[in-house]
Amino acid sequence: MVLSFLINAVYATQKEDFPFEVRADLPYGQIEGKSLLLDLYLPEDDGQSRRPAVVAIHGGGWQGGDKDGIGWMAEMLARRGYVVVAVDYRLAPQWTYPAQLDDIQRAVRWLRQHAQELRVDPQRIGAIGDSAGGHLAALLGVRETRDDSDPNLKGFSSKVQYVVDIYGPADLALPRYLKQIKTPDEREFLRNVLMTFIGKPYDESPDIWHEASPLFHVSPDDAPFFIIHGSDDMIVPLEQSISLAEALKKAKVEVEFVIIEGMGHGPQDEEKHKRFMQALEKAMEFFAKHLPPPART
Repeated sequence: MVLSFLINAVYATQKEDFPFEVRADLPYGQIEGKSLLLDLYLPEDDGQSRRPAVVAIHGGGWQGGDKDGIGWMAEMLARRGYVVVAVDYRLAPQWTYPAQLDDIQRAVRWLRQHAQELRVDPQRIGAIGDSAGGHLAALLGVRETRDDSDPNLKGFSSKVQYVVDIYGPADLALPRYLKQIKTPDEREFLRNVLMTFIGKPYDESPDIWHEASPLFHVSPDDAPFFIIHGSDDMIVPLEQSISLAEALKKAKVEVEFVIIEGMGHGPQDEEKHKRFMQALEKAMEFFAKHLPPPART
């Protein structure tokens, strides 16, 4: 209820929203007999200009959640004139890394493949996600396509031009991650979450844990980042985003970093909701700077 109220308050600050339609459950691929689905949010436009687009990625520890969980954020962007795809991806434990990354990269490439019919500018695509979705959004900003085997998508890049990373983990290397966790119970819980996602023990396969970490892919040609994180996050420690922001700055990649004091892994009360939505509004302004939406006529 509080979150809905605050979202509506943000909408009310805009002069006019774009009307939009939602095309639900569009297939963007098929893997092992499983259809990969997305929801497409299409704002009204003039029928001629190319528009920026955003890939919205849900959280859930790479094991749960679906595209409906990020729908409110997709609506927020669509009302501002962005074409948005809210994406389902394969989940652990049935599918371990890199299945999740491959699916999200496939969704970006699908969007570029269909850019002409959707009137999307393929050079102006961003990504936004929270928690595990923030991790995957960050990977879209620092990595090119991992699996280029689909002949239908040859020539289409999966890298995005802008990232909003909302308390996503950046360094999955297990010993370092667990050192940042304060209590034994939380350490054991997060050990299980990360092990379920990666599917291989760290001691046996450290390379794949590093490969899955955005921190180890940062380079000067990466997308600009806007990072939001709570100071009291016990699931994804603040140090995760601090390390990523520092690495991006060292590589001379543009980054804005908002720390919400007292917030945990998501806003837990009305005051934290308010500050979270204020931070998200700043992220929307950063989107508008790098991916300007069409003017509302």
